[in-house]
Amino acid sequence: TQGTLPLLISIPHLGTDIPDELQEGMADIAAIKQDTDWHLDQLYGFAHAMGASVIQAKVSRYVIDLNRPPTGESLYPGQTTTGLCPTDTFRGEPLYRPGHAPDDTEQARRLALYWQPYHQQLRDELARAKAQHGAVMLWDAHSIASELPRLFEGRLPDLNFGTADGRSCDASVIQAVVDVARTAPCTHVVNGRFKGGYITRHHGAPSAGVHAIQLEMSQRLYMQETSPFGYEAAKAQSLQPLLQRMLEAGLQQLKALPRP
Repeated sequence: TQGTLPLLISIPHLGTDIPDELQEGMADIAAIKQDTDWHLDQLYGFAHAMGASVIQAKVSRYVIDLNRPPTGESLYPGQTTTGLCPTDTFRGEPLYRPGHAPDDTEQARRLALYWQPYHQQLRDELARAKAQHGAVMLWDAHSIASELPRLFEGRLPDLNFGTADGRSCDASVIQAVVDVARTAPCTHVVNGRFKGGYITRHHGAPSAGVHAIQLEMSQRLYMQETSPFGYEAAKAQSLQPLLQRMLEAGLQQLKALPRP
């Protein structure tokens, strides 16, 4: 959906669709789709009234991960992560029955069918907003279970901001966002375990007027972290004003920056 503000919210891991022809070769665990960024369309539902543009995935990250490089290299060398076409869950469970993992040809097919259109839409909308406003903020919205020992130790902070160690966003913009986060009873970190995936790192270009921030949010803030992954409306309603204030603070600082 297209908005009027210089703000594009991307939700690349919201999708749950797995084509029937792929499900036949997948393990039973895949049907649970436990690594989905559940309910973020509902949580960020206020964004439309704000005037933000929103792009969200329909296909499951188990088919292809829209936040990974097209070449498949790791964004976190030396740390456990999942690839472009994941073959296991965040907990290490195999996603495919023996002999059914996607080969190079199948990965290329999925890249062309799902990955390329998403990123083309991102590029088009960022270009449109930048042409209209002179600069744009890209907010890459994610959520994850707060405890995943295979990926990180202990409990994850509530709000995990990533700017590729400062390369994807002007320091004053992320500072404005974090200043709002500090007013809430939430823990937060900037460029900790999650520094931003491919979307943040590739599309963020502060010198060209595109300021990208990834927010990896602990799912315990707004939902049940185990199946059936229910949306907890009372928690979500208390969280939404904070999200909106953070977005507004980033936009306010964006307007104060000199145009490239």
